[in-house]
Amino acid sequence: MIKNCLSDIGHRTLIMGILNVTPDSFSNGGLFVSIESAIEHANKMIEDGADIIDIGGESTRPGAEAVPVDVELNRVIPVISELSKSTNICISIDTYKSSVAKIAIDNGACIVNDISALSDPDMAEVVAKSGVSIILMHKKGSPKDMQISPHYDSLIDEIIQYLQDKINIAEKSGISPDKIVIDPGIGFGKTVDHNLEILRRLGEFKSLGKPILIGTSRKSFI
Repeated sequence: MIKNCLSDIGHRTLIMGILNVTPDSFSNGGLFVSIESAIEHANKMIEDGADIIDIGGESTRPGAEAVPVDVELNRVIPVISELSKSTNICISIDTYKSSVAKIAIDNGACIVNDISALSDPDMAEVVAKSGVSIILMHKKGSPKDMQISPHYDSLIDEIIQYLQDKINIAEKSGISPDKIVIDPGIGFGKTVDHNLEILRRLGEFKSLGKPILIGTSRKSFI
């Protein structure tokens, strides 16, 4: 049975704890590559008030290289499986690969945090059939090149239009409208000024009618 991870949205702000089981992430990279250390850290975040634990097996820091599916699965699935068995926390899988998302869902993930916003043509179907929630994030370029002179003619308008297009794709694919969250993608193909403008004008994203995720943890502009 899929947990309804977003049932409290609209009543209070939810806190997402980030658990990167990677050797090279800018947030805790290399610290939690063993199952034991990862679970220990997840439990600490839960004790500290996290509502969701977001587990990632591929770094998306600027300049990061993609990793093979089998490597990503070997990193995340044991942690997701153990955390799902030992706690009632909502688990988010941070991946843009539908094959990883499907197995993560089968092992207890109830949110797919997709930084590519459905660029994998099979992702929407995986999410729709499973009934989990999805986070659609805006980015410009890939992690490898996204911070090389990012430019926008109209930053907020471009992000809103991008996210609206992705929402339309998600809903036409059968994903329930109340299972969609948007993320303007702070730090993903943005300069410091872009990031600050997003924060200043965050209210404008309400026009999309979806809950908004803001990921500012350990971003260099803070």
